[in-house]
Amino acid sequence: MVVRATRYPSYFDFNVVRVEEDPAMSVEALVAFADEALAGLAHRRIDFDLIDAAEPLRAAFEAKGWQAKRLLWMRHEAPLPPGPDVPVEEVPYDAVDDLRVAWHREDFPDQDPADYLAQAREVALRRGARVLVLREAGAPVAFAQLEREGAAAEITQVFVLPDYRGAGRGTDLTRAAIEAASDPRDLWIVADDEGPPKELYSRLGFRPAWVTMEFLRPP
Repeated sequence: MVVRATRYPSYFDFNVVRVEEDPAMSVEALVAFADEALAGLAHRRIDFDLIDAAEPLRAAFEAKGWQAKRLLWMRHEAPLPPGPDVPVEEVPYDAVDDLRVAWHREDFPDQDPADYLAQAREVALRRGARVLVLREAGAPVAFAQLEREGAAAEITQVFVLPDYRGAGRGTDLTRAAIEAASDPRDLWIVADDEGPPKELYSRLGFRPAWVTMEFLRPP
């Protein structure tokens, strides 16, 4: 399936080749398909619904300069355990612009984030994004973002500046976002399947649903 959003050409999530079954294609053939399907865009992205179909291709994609990421989709299914009362504040979307730039540059240090972040902003606001922050000395040092789609909701971002990690701020923000969601029919979060945040999310009541693979050749 080819998904393109001409209004948001720099927004990776809306311009992608989605592979729903085992394509029985080589990496070269998949790259050629993506080059044609996403022609005119600065990036290339191929998402696999089936991790077993994607994993054997990972090394070859990475050898061609593509980034590979295993994504663990988690659904909130267990009660939120008791936790500390932390002063988390809801703020306007633009109040954490500096944190968004820092988040983007962690993954793409050589890329100008302006176009991507501007288009991501429009998409998020159309989905009623709510932004929660933690401050130190009055300045935001961490934020979480909650978005809704019908009766479902997703915590789309949790980011803490590097100098403030390891002190539970990510946990506090995720907890606040769960509470702000007000018990929707479905509440989701996506974690790096090869990173530690999934353990944090599990402690807060999220349970694994499925694993996908994202291959990205950034601009």
